[in-house]
Amino acid sequence: MSNTKSKHTFHIPVMGLSYTIDSPIKTAHLGISSVMSIFEHNLLEKMRKYYAEKFNFPFEPITTKMEDFRAERITSYLNLVDEIVKKKFDNLKNSVVEKRGELEKYFELLPSFSDLKERFDEMIENNHNIKEIQKWLHENLTIGGIDVNIMTKLDGPNYIGNEQQPVEHNNAHTAIRGYANSKLKSSIVLSAGMNPRLFGYMEKFDDFYPDAEGNIKKKIILKVSDYRSALIQGKFFAKKGLWISEFRIESGLNCGGHAFASDGYLLGPILDEFKNNRETLLETTFKMFKDALDRKGKVAPTIIPEVKLTAQGGVGTADEHQFLLNYFEVDSVGWGTPFLLVPEATTVDEKTMKILSDAKEEDLYLSNASPLGIPFNNVRGSLKDIERKELAAAGKAGSACPKRFLAFDTTYTEKALCTASKKFINIKLDELKAEDLTETEYDSKYNKITEKECLCNGLTNSALIVNNLDVKMEGEAVSICPGPNMAYFSGVFSLKEMVDHIYGKINILNTDNRPNMFIKELKMYVDFLKSKMEEAPSPFTDKQIKYFDTFNTNLNNGIEYYKKMFAENRDSLKETYDKVISDLENLELELKQFMLQTA
Repeated sequence: MSNTKSKHTFHIPVMGLSYTIDSPIKTAHLGISSVMSIFEHNLLEKMRKYYAEKFNFPFEPITTKMEDFRAERITSYLNLVDEIVKKKFDNLKNSVVEKRGELEKYFELLPSFSDLKERFDEMIENNHNIKEIQKWLHENLTIGGIDVNIMTKLDGPNYIGNEQQPVEHNNAHTAIRGYANSKLKSSIVLSAGMNPRLFGYMEKFDDFYPDAEGNIKKKIILKVSDYRSALIQGKFFAKKGLWISEFRIESGLNCGGHAFASDGYLLGPILDEFKNNRETLLETTFKMFKDALDRKGKVAPTIIPEVKLTAQGGVGTADEHQFLLNYFEVDSVGWGTPFLLVPEATTVDEKTMKILSDAKEEDLYLSNASPLGIPFNNVRGSLKDIERKELAAAGKAGSACPKRFLAFDTTYTEKALCTASKKFINIKLDELKAEDLTETEYDSKYNKITEKECLCNGLTNSALIVNNLDVKMEGEAVSICPGPNMAYFSGVFSLKEMVDHIYGKINILNTDNRPNMFIKELKMYVDFLKSKMEEAPSPFTDKQIKYFDTFNTNLNNGIEYYKKMFAENRDSLKETYDKVISDLENLELELKQFMLQTA
């Protein structure tokens, strides 16, 4: 039986709709796991055609006239990716005679602690039989995860004409079905919070349950922001006989894409709580899981299935990577934003790549560009931002909204509108004109209304542009959502350079003055609290006062936690210790002074 445990201690999280849409095709055969978004079925269909032609697979288009075409497109793309990756992996393992190319690359990417390359070289040097070596390769090399992501709240209805379709044809439901019906043996990452109706729908598919040997073909990864959320959702799934195989903990602000800010809870204390309560979490959910399987007449494991804890959000050095593994005992660390500069791993068009490479700290900011009303990490000067401003200046603000994935507002119409759509923005601007406002007040409200971007198109375009595919529906403007970590990486990197950086073999940072990841997140939360308090009209309501006090208390508790954590790990911080402590004390003082001023 082959060894299925990953040889790497990092993974590439989902990025946008298109940036990791074909990452498994690029990296899975090399043992590196990555996550694709499967939400945008139009993009998947175009990419399926592209890759079918590239690798000589048959292609039959799935048109919008076909029944359940959205789910069918998702299933077909995932099946093709699975076939391509397996083909590349088999070719790699069978290329032992040449001992070069992708096989050599596989070994070169491994961390220093791996003895696989040494063992392989030894077998070659000692003239082992080729079949014996190939057998060893099949038993010891592992394929990277071909994982998928859906945002659980993006579950809006679909229509045929004006007739709303049944709930199983809602967007997230369709994505679940498309994945469940695929041949993949991998994991689905559920992000953006709880959707009980959607989670209940997952009960319908056998691949999410363990088989007679206790193996789960399609595992569930839950992206969470704190322990309480993990426990609540873990129990919810367990009661349905579904097991969470991984809790993926992400920083609320120091991340890419949408930012789900906590009430001042910081990543360090959150990870510590998971570390200290890991066994309790497993034991609590396992009994519910086992009882649910018994009730359903399904095979129930006799021992607790494997559960991984992983972390991501702002990690940027080998020391930080190793610290997360050692101190918080996580199983893998997500490296997202830096991989946007690695064409061998992600898909970013040249113009956007240049914008990312040149970005400084002040260019990366938390915006209100998302139609979902959730803070959205952005970079100044993105092509979509430029297009948005030009359209607004020409009196044509908003998008035609051809895809409607983010259409959730029913303030003005029975059929929901997207807040980035022309229709919605025009209604809001008409209302604005009727208000008796000063020029300053008008401009402020106008900018907020027109700030929304069409992310359905903007986050799709890069893969289409890179591969010279049709962009008639999308246009050519690109949205990009890097985390603040992008400021410390410049240039375009090879896959080997980035992986070597992760494992501490080289250093590709553009500065010696990069803030520690925990300090960076703390700074972002202090700024976030200050902006919330400054924006709120005074006097504050009792509810606002309670929220701000809770936020401040959580930040101060986090600061005290970090003082102790950094002191206990002074040796691992090496020469950066003094700067880390200085930055921490300065932020503590800044927070204290601000709260005193606003008291």
